[in-house]
Amino acid sequence: MARKGRTFLVLGIITVVVFALVYFGITLTSNLGKTTTEVSSEDAGKRLEKLYKKINVNIAEQVKGQIDLDPVAIGDSLPDISKFPISVTNTTDSFVEIFSSTEKSGTGNDGWLNEVATDFNSSNIEVNGLPVSVKIRNIASGTATDYIRSGKYIPDAFTPSNELWGEMVKANGMNTQLITNRLIGNVAGIVTNKTKYDELVEKYGSLNVKTITDAIANNELSMGYTDPFASSTGLNFLVTALGTFDSSDLLGEQAVQGFEKFQANVPFIASTTLQMRDAAKTGKLDAFVLEYQIYANAPELKGSYVFTPFGVRHDSPLYALGDLPQEKLDIIKKFAEFVEQDKYQRLGEEKGFNGLNDYHSEVNPVDGSLLSSAQKLWKEKKNGNKPIAAVFVADVSGSMNGEPLNRLKQSLLTGQKYLGKDNSIGFVSYSDNVTINLPIGKYDTNQQSMFVGAIDSLQANGGTATFDGIVVALKMLQDEMKINPEIKPLIFVLSDGETNEGHSLNDIRGLIETYKIPIYTIGYNANIKALESISSINEAANINADTDDVVYKIGNLLNVQM
Repeated sequence: MARKGRTFLVLGIITVVVFALVYFGITLTSNLGKTTTEVSSEDAGKRLEKLYKKINVNIAEQVKGQIDLDPVAIGDSLPDISKFPISVTNTTDSFVEIFSSTEKSGTGNDGWLNEVATDFNSSNIEVNGLPVSVKIRNIASGTATDYIRSGKYIPDAFTPSNELWGEMVKANGMNTQLITNRLIGNVAGIVTNKTKYDELVEKYGSLNVKTITDAIANNELSMGYTDPFASSTGLNFLVTALGTFDSSDLLGEQAVQGFEKFQANVPFIASTTLQMRDAAKTGKLDAFVLEYQIYANAPELKGSYVFTPFGVRHDSPLYALGDLPQEKLDIIKKFAEFVEQDKYQRLGEEKGFNGLNDYHSEVNPVDGSLLSSAQKLWKEKKNGNKPIAAVFVADVSGSMNGEPLNRLKQSLLTGQKYLGKDNSIGFVSYSDNVTINLPIGKYDTNQQSMFVGAIDSLQANGGTATFDGIVVALKMLQDEMKINPEIKPLIFVLSDGETNEGHSLNDIRGLIETYKIPIYTIGYNANIKALESISSINEAANINADTDDVVYKIGNLLNVQM
């Protein structure tokens, strides 16, 4: 009996071994010739199908809405100017208000102008026998330009990061007087990983915007830059890049063709410098754009990256705006003279400014109307020949009821005007369950009308199954990519971030990582940390958009990404 038992045991072991060999042999041969990514994608496809089947997905009846064909009026979407803080308050009745770019009117190393203005206000300076002061408002150059050009709010003076914004304001018909072309020295640059920098210098002899655009066009460099509608460095880079293809005609056929080839290999356009920095930390970018003042204050960059200046200088020119009385002009001039003192220039140096004074602008003066045309060209050509397919995922749970849902609708109805006609759009809403309000389709007039109809029909109630909504969007995009593998997929999630039903982020994180689909999140009075955790997976932006400025912010986001 003992021998018989041992025989059965041996046979059992042999059977298990044979089964294991057959199983692994089948697995090995089925994966033969496949890359790791392909195997991973195949597994992800099975996982996606499994998760999708667990979700109660409804298909909504499609209803057309009334579309507005008028172009976007920026002034209508801008929030009240009080949204942007006063960083230095005037101390007298006779004063001027100055819009200042954020790198010099913020806090810490970004608060140089605030310290100077505070001293100015306490220095008992007089004009016409009256004590005077300044009020500084902290506002990004691109946003400030939107306020001024739209006429929604016009300060007495404006100090953007560079002269390009001043030229755009002037071209819009605003009476613009240059008081000084420099308050403090700064430059824009391309920050390149040192190893990649050495490789490019060995091949091209030197590194500048021309050799960088060539390297990107040849797919030898992975570089990102910022939104030229909002970012001073992004606008500077756009103009400089166009100039490398044809400096005599920035919008000519040669420049456009060169830009298209270059742009086809740009993997990342960030909405903000902060988003660009976060993406760079992942190590997926060889290079990115940055101002020198930020670079000088980032020791983690200075050791591993090389800074190459480009374009126009970022010397914070100061402009007087509108038909000001002589008294206000005199205050602005007094302030410009005050800033020039050695004491305050040295203070700027301590905060990272005045670092590359020997660098001279390598871009010829550009007319403001040409700059606006360059922005429009960028909008048309930034996606190259790769159309976008995007699914909007809207939270319609009970916590979104009232003002959050109303603002979500308003922001989407305004933002949809930024969606390019060559792109494809789908729409999903979720609460306890998920509803496909609009299947993915080319964004023609018919699809636009149904998109508006889907937005208008939204009503809030029930729980919050955010990740179920994302799973459905992923499934829609994967199905679309089987038909058109050339599309660039995107997801936009609009929510208050409070998930309490359905799948969790851990359930779908692997899918998001495998598919590498950026998920942009827009929070409405939201749990921002929850939304940030979704966007950070593939370096997408997260917007904390409260009820005051969500319309403007989502418009900017869609303008960049769509």
